[in-house]
This record gives sequence, C-alpha cells and structure tokens, in this order.
Amino acid sequence: MGLNHSEETHKRLVEKVPECTGREMTEWFKLMNDGPSFSRFDDRVRWLSSEYALAHGHATAIVHEYDLVKAHRRMG
Repeated sequence: MGLNHSEETHKRLVEKVPECTGREMTEWFKLMNDGPSFSRFDDRVRWLSSEYALAHGHATAIVHEYDLVKAHRRMG
C-alpha cells in the first residue's frame, strides 16, 4: 500500500510523533531495527500499530520516515 498522504501531511505527523507517542523518532527507528524484518511497508505499519498501540497514521509516518532516512544513508 505505501504512503497515502501528502508529504506535507507526513511532515506534520512526524513532528507530532514524539508528543503523541512519548518516543522520539530515533527511538522508533531503533525499535524498527531491532524488530522483525518485514520487507513490506504495510506489514511494518501493522506491526508497529499492534505491538505499540499506535494510530495508523503515526505508524505509517514512522515507517515512511525510517525508509527515507535509510535510503538517504545508502546514497550518502
């Protein structure tokens, strides 16, 4: 499925993640690194949502941002 909202909406969600979840993005990235290695975007979103009781929008934003950061590291 992938990202279903605009990049502007994504940016706003990412900014609110720490306030709404009680964890910084770096903490979420570590949890994703240490968690199951799902290759599909939707599987990772479902895992975060169910494992950490996250709203779907926040889980989607975390996974998308994680992918962006990871891709940027590979290119840099």
